[in-house]
Amino acid sequence: MEPHITLGPGSAKRSFPFQGDETLEFIPLGAGNEVGRSCCLLKFKGKTIMFDCGAHPGYRGEESLPFFDEVDAESIDLLLVTHFHVDHAASVPYFLTKTTFKGKVYMTYPTLAICKLVWSDFIKVSGISEQYGGSLYTEKDIQETVNKIICIDYHQEVEVEGVKFWCYNAGHVLGACMFIVQIAGVRLLYTGDYSRQEDRHLMAAEMPSVQVHVLVVESTYGVQTHEPRRSREKRFLEAVVSTLQLGGRVLLPVFAIGRAQELLLLLDEYWRKNPELHRYPIICLSGMAKRCIASYQTYINQMNNRIRHLNDIENPFEFRHIRYMTTMAEFQDNCPCVVMASPGMLQNGPSRDLFDRWCEYRHNSVVITGYCVQNTLAKELLDAQPATHTLQDGKEVPLKIRVHYISFSAHADFIQTSQFIDELRPSHIVLVHGEANMMASLKKQLVSKYEHMGVGVWSPQNTENVTLTFHESKVAKVVGSLAVERPKTGGSLHGVVLHKNFQLTIVGVDEMGAHAGLEVSHLIQRQSIPFHQPWDVLRFHLSKLFDSIVEIKTDKEMMHVDNFSADGSVKGQEAAGGTGKEGKEKKKILHFKEKEFPIRILDAVTVRKTAINMIQLEWASNPVNDLVADSVLSVVLQTLSNPTTNKAMIKEENCENEMVAIVKTMLEERYGAVQVVDQKSKLSDSSMLGMEVDGWEVTVDVVNQVVSCESADVQKRVEGVFKRILSCLHPTATCSCPTA
Repeated sequence: MEPHITLGPGSAKRSFPFQGDETLEFIPLGAGNEVGRSCCLLKFKGKTIMFDCGAHPGYRGEESLPFFDEVDAESIDLLLVTHFHVDHAASVPYFLTKTTFKGKVYMTYPTLAICKLVWSDFIKVSGISEQYGGSLYTEKDIQETVNKIICIDYHQEVEVEGVKFWCYNAGHVLGACMFIVQIAGVRLLYTGDYSRQEDRHLMAAEMPSVQVHVLVVESTYGVQTHEPRRSREKRFLEAVVSTLQLGGRVLLPVFAIGRAQELLLLLDEYWRKNPELHRYPIICLSGMAKRCIASYQTYINQMNNRIRHLNDIENPFEFRHIRYMTTMAEFQDNCPCVVMASPGMLQNGPSRDLFDRWCEYRHNSVVITGYCVQNTLAKELLDAQPATHTLQDGKEVPLKIRVHYISFSAHADFIQTSQFIDELRPSHIVLVHGEANMMASLKKQLVSKYEHMGVGVWSPQNTENVTLTFHESKVAKVVGSLAVERPKTGGSLHGVVLHKNFQLTIVGVDEMGAHAGLEVSHLIQRQSIPFHQPWDVLRFHLSKLFDSIVEIKTDKEMMHVDNFSADGSVKGQEAAGGTGKEGKEKKKILHFKEKEFPIRILDAVTVRKTAINMIQLEWASNPVNDLVADSVLSVVLQTLSNPTTNKAMIKEENCENEMVAIVKTMLEERYGAVQVVDQKSKLSDSSMLGMEVDGWEVTVDVVNQVVSCESADVQKRVEGVFKRILSCLHPTATCSCPTA
């Protein structure tokens, strides 16, 4: 049904109910009651957006991937990646090259620059053998992926087929962002990993300036609170220095990019201030950490004020006391030292090799500085504190190395999350990226704090749907000619409702093309028909069916007609084929006889003679005109197939003479003597009747149904009488005389 809009004063916009999908679905394909392989889906209003596409550090091969089999990859419109860490971005090349995904991918400039390094390193150090299906993707897949990615800046608003989104600084690592997605007026904020605390080189996460309806927030640390930065830095330096002074080695398992740069800044600054430590080398055993320094030097403008001020003097990432090595073969283990190696959870790679080498000696230390997920060696060391350790070759040895846990993790704790929610005031909260126990404790606290405010809190498992319903009235803007004059209160508008990019617009039918972004095309149809009957015969039969038939005598139409030759070809063209007399002869030009002008039927179809034995129908195609054209064609074919058409026309002419006599008799009964007007110069002399009414001369053209008189009053009276006479003779006919 056409929507009825009740208008009230003082508003340019009017609301009315709109039928549409009001259900929002949020589905974690990873990071649901776990940390690792972050990947979440948002479905709303027919759009599907994927947030992050990571791999689980605790699993190998396809087991580490999100649950891609739960979704049709081709149905996903957008993939938004928050930052470059393995658990948020490592599966992107796989998803873009090994599935049917055809949407667009967005991330920040620093994220893309570092992702290229992370992906290459991931397939090298992940330790995936043929037992686990081999590498998930290749270097060629990585290059293909990079070519598909679109980079954006913080606060840059992007719109893709009605889905608007932009991002804020998340403070977690360089380039990390939080995405706000807006669909049909509903906003969802996906934080990814974020931190509201400024550290040595990164700013704190921004607070969005718009209302958010759904908040998807990490719950990594549950209800725990972080140690103050100065306190943890002091404990960290004490653990490192004390181990060195005892002649031991210090292993710092870290992610090669992110917390590694934070710790390198801290160590390099401390070594500068303490010359006695210069004899202890600090080694960064990671080729990727060395390669990424260029990105850190490039994007200084996205770091905090402290780093920007230091950069005015010298680049803070040009370390004086840090030595980079790319392979274990370069490392000479011949003195106390500090070695920073990846990965951060000791599952494989250089950090695992060094741990196996040093774990039997109590004067050595391993300092775990980041978050550790389940099924990793680092998590086992912290939780189980085992007495023995199984080396990578299967040998079991005593575990005597000192294990320190000093968190430099740039994830929000309970205080930061609680304050963030207080300021943001969302209507719904969805928890992701947290172990089951951590997430459950955080959910309990949030429910008790916000339940009385009507805020819902969810903590879905992987592949579990969170379904939210948004009942919102839709607003339609009236534009174009319909908006020229303001309708009266209680009035109604009649137009077309355009639904584009979740916005409703009401326009006039004639203006729909301009406002819908469509190009209007007009289809002109022409049909040529062989016709061997006289033109007057066709006109006669058409006039019996159609009331409105008009001769076209314009110059434009005559030019159109005269351009056709005797067989319907364009004037001036020579006959095709042959070189003889027939091939060289110009085609004859058709000269129309009087009264063979083209005719226009119901202002819809034009019938013209294009050759001696050829006629053409022309009309602008639309449902109504097509019906008229079909009717005209039917008359043409009936005229050709009926051999009595000429006789019918002669009979009709005799009928007209008989009708004139009847009209003459009936007028004489009312007004007295009626004479046939003698006008020999016209063909229709016999149809003209003259008489005198109240002293005024009146002329009646019976065939053309025209009454003429110098007295308007007398003319009006006679026209009324004439109309009633005609209605008696032809009850279904339409009189051209004005209403009496």
